[in-house]
Amino acid sequence: MSTSKAQQKAVNKYIKDNYDRVNLTLPKGMKEALAEHASARNETLTAFIKRAIDEQFWRDVDESSPDS
Repeated sequence: MSTSKAQQKAVNKYIKDNYDRVNLTLPKGMKEALAEHASARNETLTAFIKRAIDEQFWRDVDESSPDS
């Protein structure tokens, strides 16, 4: 089943209103390697990248807290 132009417009508006986009440039071949790595863990490439960023972000935050 294909989506109508109105449905796609609504989806695009929802994404624009609720998400930020980041354009990531990688060396040739790295995208494929990351996608294979994510797939082996039953994740999408996007889910893997989000998880990796989230884990590193909180590790960095914890290291900079006064209790560390």
